[in-house]
Amino acid sequence: MTLDLWLLLASAVVIAAIASVRVAHRTGLPSLLIYLGLGLLVGEVGLGIQFENARLAQEIGLAALAVILAEGGLTTNWQHVRRAVPSAIVLATVGVAVSIGALAVAVRWLLGMDWRTALLIGAVLASTDAAAVFSVLRRLPLPQRLSGILEAESGFNDAPTVIVVTMLSQVNTPMPGVGHVLLDAVFELGVGCAVGLAVGPLGGYALRRVALPSSGLYPIAVLALAFIAYSGAALLHGSGFLAVYLATLVLGNTRLPHRAATRGFAEGAAWLAQIGLFVMLGILASPVELPMTVIPGLIAGLALLLFARPLSVVVSALIVRLAGADRLTWREQAFLSWAGLRGAVPIVLATIPWAAGLPGAKGVFNEVFIIVIVFTMVQGPTLPYLARVLRVNAPDEARDLGVEAAPLEELNADLLQVTIPPGSGLHGVEVFELRLPADAAVTMVVREGRSFVPEGSTRLRAGDQLLVVTTAAYRQTVERRLRAVSRRGKLAGWYGERGE
Repeated sequence: MTLDLWLLLASAVVIAAIASVRVAHRTGLPSLLIYLGLGLLVGEVGLGIQFENARLAQEIGLAALAVILAEGGLTTNWQHVRRAVPSAIVLATVGVAVSIGALAVAVRWLLGMDWRTALLIGAVLASTDAAAVFSVLRRLPLPQRLSGILEAESGFNDAPTVIVVTMLSQVNTPMPGVGHVLLDAVFELGVGCAVGLAVGPLGGYALRRVALPSSGLYPIAVLALAFIAYSGAALLHGSGFLAVYLATLVLGNTRLPHRAATRGFAEGAAWLAQIGLFVMLGILASPVELPMTVIPGLIAGLALLLFARPLSVVVSALIVRLAGADRLTWREQAFLSWAGLRGAVPIVLATIPWAAGLPGAKGVFNEVFIIVIVFTMVQGPTLPYLARVLRVNAPDEARDLGVEAAPLEELNADLLQVTIPPGSGLHGVEVFELRLPADAAVTMVVREGRSFVPEGSTRLRAGDQLLVVTTAAYRQTVERRLRAVSRRGKLAGWYGERGE
C-alpha cells in the first residue's frame, strides 16, 4: 500500500469515528466501543490488515494515554475536585491494591490460574479509564464532589497500575514481593509528582510572561510541556503518567493566555489519540481467538464488577472516614462501584506482558479485550438510570464560569471572553449590578449571533458571551467577581461567596 492509500484509509476511519460520536452520544455508550469495532473491521477479518507487533502497540498506546491524561488535567477544574482529592488518592492507591488482591484471589479460585497470571489480570483491570470516565461525566450531571472523585481517581490511578503491571511482566524473574513493589511504587510516584509539580508551575509562569506572535502557539507549547513532564519523569525512572497529569492540572488552572483555545486544542488532540488508539487496539486483536476467552473473561469481569471494585470502594471509604475527611454515603459508594469504567487503559496495559514475552500473555490480552467490550456496554448506558435510582444525580447543577483571556500588551490590559452557562447566577443580572472595578468594563455582548454595546441597565442572559476589558492589576479581582455572581447571583457577597 502506498502512502496516499494509507492516508486515504486513515482519513476515512477518522471521519467514520467522528460521525459515530453522535451515535454514541444518543445511545449512552462510550465511543470507544465503536472505535474498537472500526479496528476489528479494518483488521485481519475485515480489510485484511495484519498487525501483531505488541511492542509497537504498547509504545503507541502509552503515548496516546499521555495525551488523553493531559487533556484530562487541562480540563479538570481544581475548585471542583479539591475536596475530592483525598478520597481519589486513597482510591487510586489503597483501592487499587485491594482491587488487585481481591480480583487475583477470585480468578485464581474460579479459573484455576497461577498466582502471577491472576495478579497480572488484577493489576491490568484495577485502573479506571480517564477517557471513558470523562466522556460519561460530560453527559451526566453529578454533584461536584462525586464527579470530582471519579475525575481525579481516573487521573491518578494509571500510575500505580503501570508500575505493578511492569514488575509482574518481567520474564525469567521471581515474582516480586509486596515490600519490593511498595518501595518501587513510592519512589516512582514521588519522582513523577516532583517532576509534574515542577514543570506545571514553571511552564505556566513562562507562558504568562512571553507574548507569542500567534495565539495558535500557546496550545502547542502546553502540549509540549505535557510531554516534557511525561518523558522527563520516565527518564528519571519515575511515573510519567502522574507527572503529565499533575503538570497539566496545574497548567489548566493557571491564568494562561488563550486558556479556552488551549483546552479546545487539547480536547481535539485527545479525541484523535482516542480514535487512533482504539482503532489500533481493534486491529491488534484477533477475532478468531476471542471466542475462546469469552467465558473466562465474563467470569473475571463479574468478579471485578461485583466483588473487587465494590470492596476497594468500601475499604477506601472507611479509610477516608477514619482520616476525618468527607464521609461517603452508601449511595455514593454504590455509584462509585458501578462507575469504575474500564476502557483503553486495561487493554494497553495488557500489551506490556505480551510485548515482554510472558507465557500466556496473549490470552490475558484477549480476556481483557472481552471484559472491556462487554462490561462497558453494561455499565455505560445504565449510569444515568443508576444515578437517578440512588438519587446522586444533580440535574440543576450549574456549570462553572469559563473565562478566556488575550493579552493587550500595549495597554497593559487583558481582554476577557466570558460565556454565561445554563443555570448561572449571571442570568437576569444587570450590567451595573456586577459592580466591577473602575478599571474594568463590559464592552460588548454577543447574543444569538448578534453583538451590541451594553448599557448599565442591560440584563444578561444565559448563553450570552461578554467581552470584558480590564487592567492587568485588576484581572484577578474581575474574574473572582464574575465567578461569585455566577455561583450565587448579584448578592453573592452576602452569602460569603468570593469567587475563589
